[in-house]
Amino acid sequence: SFVVEGVSAQDISVLLDLQGVAVRAGHHCTMPLHDHLGISASCRASFYLYNTEEEARHFADSLATILPKLR
Repeated sequence: SFVVEGVSAQDISVLLDLQGVAVRAGHHCTMPLHDHLGISASCRASFYLYNTEEEARHFADSLATILPKLR
């Protein structure tokens, strides 16, 4: 899970989706933790054994591409 200060988790999620990357945005059943940390929502990228290195790179590259547009 991650948060980008000053950027909406939902906006990140939508723009990553347009790049073919699926992440979840919201509370992820951790609303008390979010409240404690003072954040309204976070994004969560889930990786598992079946994900390839290429998919991980695509996620990182896509995130690097969209963040300058959101700041």
